[in-house]
Amino acid sequence: MTLLEFFQENTGFFIACIFILGLLVGSFLNVVIYRLPIMLERSWRAQAREILALEAVEETPKRFNLVLPDSCCPNCQRKIKAWENIPLVSWLCLKGRCAGCKQPISMRYPIVELLTGCFSAFIAYQFGVTWLMAAMLFLTWGLLAMSLIDIDHQILPDNLTLPLVWLGLIVNSFGLITDLSTAVYGAIFGYLSLWSVYWAFKLLTGKEGMGYGDFKLLALIGAWGGWQVLPLTILLSSLVGAVLGIIILRLQNKGVMSNPLPFGPYLAIAGWIALIWGSNIQKFYFSISGIN
Repeated sequence: MTLLEFFQENTGFFIACIFILGLLVGSFLNVVIYRLPIMLERSWRAQAREILALEAVEETPKRFNLVLPDSCCPNCQRKIKAWENIPLVSWLCLKGRCAGCKQPISMRYPIVELLTGCFSAFIAYQFGVTWLMAAMLFLTWGLLAMSLIDIDHQILPDNLTLPLVWLGLIVNSFGLITDLSTAVYGAIFGYLSLWSVYWAFKLLTGKEGMGYGDFKLLALIGAWGGWQVLPLTILLSSLVGAVLGIIILRLQNKGVMSNPLPFGPYLAIAGWIALIWGSNIQKFYFSISGIN
């Protein structure tokens, strides 16, 4: 019996393994979410100095990427040991505090790990032991990382968005979700739809209503699900954005939003829902509206 056949016959064990994999990936996503924006900012500063013919400035630490330097406590700079970096378990064992300075460790780290594990397990349950399951795992991980980066920094990095656009087209070249032609047009229409809204809003108000990263994110969703998922994605993202926007205003007890509200997380949530349940949502709508 091959490993694939074993997983197919032991679904519960397979889902548990994917959950553990999700916890490990969630730990890495915490690194990506924190470090990637810093890496991009360093790169932009270096490019700006080169264009302006200014003397290069050495950054500290000199090597800063997703691997180096080693993770450390942001308060006391103590290096985090391997046993302190076990997803979810280490945070619980340390009672949410640094082993050195005893300062609190943000709950965001275990929450991201747990969310990644749960989402991964759900994808395994939904799609089973298939190539589509593997592809959807990468999409889910990417959308989660992009959403949190957008919340923190109001950016959707091309380093994450564009590879997932290409991955969606590759996935659909094998017809796993839709055909390649539909996926290509989905990417094109996804980009152009928000691009058109952006320019219409800018011409009318003189202000920018969204960033170019949002165009690319909707193109990503179109590349995965085809142009058919775009209307539902836009509708759901607007609905989710409106609801959460009202909740945030209530919590802030203000009538006006003090900070720009990133649209990327709402697009990501809506696109993920549309890809998984889009056909069921459409059938339900048609059934209650009487449309055959």
